[in-house]
Amino acid sequence: MNGKALAMRRRDVIAALAAIALTGPARAAGTKKTGPYVDGMSFLPDDPADLRASQLDAFICDVSKGKMDTDAAGNPFYHRTFELCDESIRAASARIASDFPGLGIALKGSDMATGRPVTIFQFQGCEPIGTDLSRIGYFRDRSLRILQLTHNESNAFATAYTDERSGKGLSPLGMDGVREMNRVGLIPDVSHASEATALETVKLSKTPTILSHGACRTLLNHPRAATDTMIRAVAESGGVFGVFMMSFWLTEAPVPTPEHYVAHIRHAVKLAGIDAVGIANDYAMEGLQAEGRPFDNGKDMPNSYHGWWEGNRKRGIPGFGPLPQHAVIPELNTIDRMALIHRALLKGGFKPAEADKIMGRNWTRFFKENLR
Repeated sequence: MNGKALAMRRRDVIAALAAIALTGPARAAGTKKTGPYVDGMSFLPDDPADLRASQLDAFICDVSKGKMDTDAAGNPFYHRTFELCDESIRAASARIASDFPGLGIALKGSDMATGRPVTIFQFQGCEPIGTDLSRIGYFRDRSLRILQLTHNESNAFATAYTDERSGKGLSPLGMDGVREMNRVGLIPDVSHASEATALETVKLSKTPTILSHGACRTLLNHPRAATDTMIRAVAESGGVFGVFMMSFWLTEAPVPTPEHYVAHIRHAVKLAGIDAVGIANDYAMEGLQAEGRPFDNGKDMPNSYHGWWEGNRKRGIPGFGPLPQHAVIPELNTIDRMALIHRALLKGGFKPAEADKIMGRNWTRFFKENLR
């Protein structure tokens, strides 16, 4: 082999190694992306390069912001406010314009077919609305398109999963709020909601309701996970159920695996049909981090989720029993998660066309039909 040929071969090897480093283990192992990848809950990444590395074509982006407050009993909780969310949604739009020139903000269905990645703005909770329903239209004018009824605490609009034993759902204000969402064009999201809130929202809303990120209660009995009835109702409304990455709500096994994640997808598909289930994350795009590195279940749980878990247990909230041992599925806590999930679905017996729907075609279709 002459020197020129040897140099060319070296360049080929270097290029191949670089491609593996950029594309990640799933693609290196042969999983081919054959449809869009859409994440049902994430955040703007700190590093704009993560968007390209993720291979995402679209993602729901929580652009809300809050602060820690204390309730009447002295329990701390995270509380979103109008002022902070007004600031955060403006900041998100400005940052996309300055740091993410290739990313669009999807405002209408046709924005899902521009050929470039898009994000759909969401607030996790109606606290920023307060009792002033005009704020729903106000935030829509600032690019909000999804409004979650509750987060981890009940509010003036609706009952959260943490108060599910009350049997309560939407308040009269919440009912008017759902009607106003329908009128101005915001998509109702019942993630974190009590079962009553979710079912009442689906029944009242004239447009489809989503549960952007959650798990299946049949597989892990916790009120944060959705009941079979909730999953079916969301699907029958024309919405999508996104299965998320928070492993302590996926399995009580000591070590969470991609197979546990696929089991929730499989159960949801059995209930809702192949056209109503999607992927969600609920962590940073690059995965949950701790001290600038990927979250380590063994090391990081005590200083992260255990305090919050114990606080909920002291409040008597069902489901918050023994301390969880993990928060992430290690193999999926990476920027390459979508390709890895794609591979896991195929390995788990889903047909290629079915996997494509779950990976992104279902979310894409939904937003094409419902963003306005």
